[in-house]
Amino acid sequence: MTELSDREAELVSAHEQERPARELSGGLRLGVWIVGGLLSAYSLVVVFWPIEALEHRMTFLAAALPLVFLCYRSGVPSLLFRRGARDGSPAGSPPVKAPPDASDVPAEPAGTRRPERPTVADWVLAALALAVLVYPLLDFEAFRERGSGAALTGLDIAAGLALTVLLLEAVRRTVGWSLTIICIIFLIYAYYGSYLPINWTIGHRGFDLGQIVSQLYTGTEGFFGVPMQVAASYIILFTIYGAVLDYSGASKFFIDLSFAAFRKSRAAPGRTVTTAGFLLGTVSGSGVATTVSLGSVAWPVLRRAGYPKEPAGGILAAGGIGAILSPPTLGAAAFIIAEYLQVSYLEVLLYATIPTILYYLGIFLAIEIDSRRFSTHAVEVDAPKAGRLLLRFGYHFSSLILIIVLMALDRSAFQAVVIATGIAFALSFLDPEHRMGPKRVAQALAKGALEVLPVTAVCAAAGIIVGIITQTGLGLNLADIIVDVAAGNLILTTLMSGIAVMLLGLAVPVTASFIIAAVIIGPALFALGVTKAEAYMFVFYYAVLSEVSPPTALSAVAAAAITGGNTYKTMMMTWRYTLPAFLVPFAFVLTPNGQALLGQGPIGTVLLMAAVSAIAVAALAMATGGLSRWPERVLAAVAAVLLLFLEPVPIVAGLAVLAVAAAVHLVRRRRVDPA
Repeated sequence: MTELSDREAELVSAHEQERPARELSGGLRLGVWIVGGLLSAYSLVVVFWPIEALEHRMTFLAAALPLVFLCYRSGVPSLLFRRGARDGSPAGSPPVKAPPDASDVPAEPAGTRRPERPTVADWVLAALALAVLVYPLLDFEAFRERGSGAALTGLDIAAGLALTVLLLEAVRRTVGWSLTIICIIFLIYAYYGSYLPINWTIGHRGFDLGQIVSQLYTGTEGFFGVPMQVAASYIILFTIYGAVLDYSGASKFFIDLSFAAFRKSRAAPGRTVTTAGFLLGTVSGSGVATTVSLGSVAWPVLRRAGYPKEPAGGILAAGGIGAILSPPTLGAAAFIIAEYLQVSYLEVLLYATIPTILYYLGIFLAIEIDSRRFSTHAVEVDAPKAGRLLLRFGYHFSSLILIIVLMALDRSAFQAVVIATGIAFALSFLDPEHRMGPKRVAQALAKGALEVLPVTAVCAAAGIIVGIITQTGLGLNLADIIVDVAAGNLILTTLMSGIAVMLLGLAVPVTASFIIAAVIIGPALFALGVTKAEAYMFVFYYAVLSEVSPPTALSAVAAAAITGGNTYKTMMMTWRYTLPAFLVPFAFVLTPNGQALLGQGPIGTVLLMAAVSAIAVAALAMATGGLSRWPERVLAAVAAVLLLFLEPVPIVAGLAVLAVAAAVHLVRRRRVDPA
């Protein structure tokens, strides 16, 4: 699974918000891969020989941003910008592939998309990006002093404005217009804020270009803030790790093991797909990419098992989105949570453990119910036995386990993932087919860097939003507005927050929607007594769930494209499978015992609340498909909501209502079938 097929790459391109958009060839492709490999090597080295934070982030962006302009189409319909794209290829083509001399990469089949070359404008933008980022590094100490003393030169301001425009263009190329427009609105707000009516809460005194540039360009409050720090440290290292796992054969092993583990029962095909999605998430880290990669293998099996197109698509999408909800890698936003909370990444993994278990419990229960409803059956798959696979290739799990162990031993997440990457590399020599010689190592390093380019552009541009919110005080002002509109009611504030995050996620990628929501919605929840951990995890889950939320539901749309099912029905099936993930986060925020679901508190309370939540998830599964009559379903849904309040009285009431629902169901069945 080292390279996606052309069909799979087209699906990822069409439905992934962060997508590569140009296919290079020849010496240019090799050159881009060399630069990408050097960027990965640099990122690995600074883990053990760190440099000053601002200098590191500038250096990282100086290498990454020019690559964005070379690897991504402008999309501007003019001869100047489209030279080299005469084949009429749509925007969003497959990622840049391996160097042409890589002997272990198969030749491209006839009829595939012809390679493209960057335009003159692309080269100019790449050179300008390099110049404005190398410029402050030439005399870094003097530049930092000018920034801290608000004594910027005209050249400083010009370079800062140029970088702002370049980042807006990079974001437009990689993720589209939505985030670009949002950034422009914030820039206009910063400059013209003084023209707003004086009685408006969001009004401010206004800032000139020098002040805005100083905020964004010269410190760690803007372009080079926490989001950029996460991209230049956590994310690049984990994408390198994922690439090494992929090239070492882990992806194939995870799929084979999943198919081998569930062979006999009629629910086995659905459980297999879900398990494979969880395991593949450690390699891809993308909901859409995991859905597509998994779907190409799993859809034929689900079809043979008797699954209709829409439920099969729902299973694929739910399994794919689980890739960025689940430890040990989670999504990029989880790394930002660790930075915002100033806690170890291991602690964030602990926060996500019980919600992840509940998420997959809900999917497995729904699959079990649907296997009976659709009369599915077991499917014979040509795969080795699970025991044999574990004995032969089980070492692929060792690096994943090692990350957790090292962080538990107080190693930083950076060092843990680098050491785990080295172990994964060394263990690849146990498999002659996937042995990582020099070419594979170079490919893995380059792939890790190129895959982080869209996230890097998003994180740097998100710094515009974060920096201006900090400079103008907008975050606290908007938080006050949210609380006032909700009349200080926590339930209403939380409901409004969830809807706002999901709507934001429909327009911008998960990482950007989390950053924006964290600095605007987070303070509103803090003001009502919600802890930062609970608030950020709530925002994180709803940012991720935007990928399975109608009307866009990118993962569901990609799954429907694979199965050929109705897109809307596939979205609704995905929503049904992922319903617990929509409701459980409310428990984080609305009840004092909600912190137990994040692993916080006495172990007895944590286990008890996890058990109650598991019963609530089971009740949700009954409400959405396990019971055949509406009165029973309504009772089960009410029971689930009561149980998720996680307080003694609602828990007892919820259990009582659930017992009534079960009793009504049993009585009705006996009347229908007296025997």
